[in-house]
Amino acid sequence: MSRFARYLGSKLVAALVSFFITLVIGFVIFNLMPSDPVRTLTRGRPTSEAQLAQIRVQLGLDEPVWMRFLSFVNDTLHFRLGYSWQFQESVSSLVGERLWPTLLLMGTSAVISVALGLWLGVRSGWRHGSLFDRVSSGVSLTLWSVPTFWLGMILLITLSVGVGPIPGLFPAGGMTDPALNATGLEHALDVARHLVLPCLTMVLVVFAQYVTIMRSSIIDELGSPYLLTARAKGLTDAEVRRRHAVPNALLPSVTVIFMHLGTLVTGAITVESVYSWPGLGYLTYEALKIPDLPLLQGTFIIFSASVIVMNLLADIAYRFLDPRVRAQ
Repeated sequence: MSRFARYLGSKLVAALVSFFITLVIGFVIFNLMPSDPVRTLTRGRPTSEAQLAQIRVQLGLDEPVWMRFLSFVNDTLHFRLGYSWQFQESVSSLVGERLWPTLLLMGTSAVISVALGLWLGVRSGWRHGSLFDRVSSGVSLTLWSVPTFWLGMILLITLSVGVGPIPGLFPAGGMTDPALNATGLEHALDVARHLVLPCLTMVLVVFAQYVTIMRSSIIDELGSPYLLTARAKGLTDAEVRRRHAVPNALLPSVTVIFMHLGTLVTGAITVESVYSWPGLGYLTYEALKIPDLPLLQGTFIIFSASVIVMNLLADIAYRFLDPRVRAQ
């Protein structure tokens, strides 16, 4: 068996173990919630205790916890995510409907964040101590420390509602304007206009960590002998940075990017809730109100799987990028 096969096998086993542990943790957390989903579902309706008991039987809440856990694991292994109590629809279909808006929001913000963060990080690290470095690092760290929901509310009030002389420029929520009933290019422009504020919120919070990590990696590479050798060969400063410093400094950033791509989906809960963006994050927020256990467990599986898969891809990519890992 080759080294890569052994390496991949060990990572796959670790990923499967991690996924099983997350299933256990997720089931325990959601089933320990103190609220009564049956009473929440029947709120505002005259319901007798006998009817409440019947609903609990229909939802399977009368079964012992260990039986519900085994059913949960069995359904997960057979790719069945259950049936939503709140929407009276299969969780798989709900996830399928909400997946595209989340991928659009998270994909757009990820591309912009990575490009902007790496660009700023390279130039800040290469000229560390300069005015550009101090400004970009200070702004990045400030935005990184700001709570996502708070920043989203500020942008919503400022750029959607309008403050003083600043008019409301963008829609307050949703993905489209139902009154337009637009199609084709007009529909795409409407979606893009609704995308601006949630995407901007994600970018402002996320890009800062790429700046910080890339800056530190570039600074670590500055004193390396191979850069002195490259300069001695007559390469310009820009060529030394582009051909030698950046490729080596990218290794830590690649790992963070892959890991962050997995957590972006879970990070959408806050942003999508603030802007009522109809994605998986907002769906999870709606499920928490009852709580809708099958829907919460289904979205939790999707979120957990995305993180685990991205971590696995990061390990594989790192092996190809770093010769020291390949030698193991």
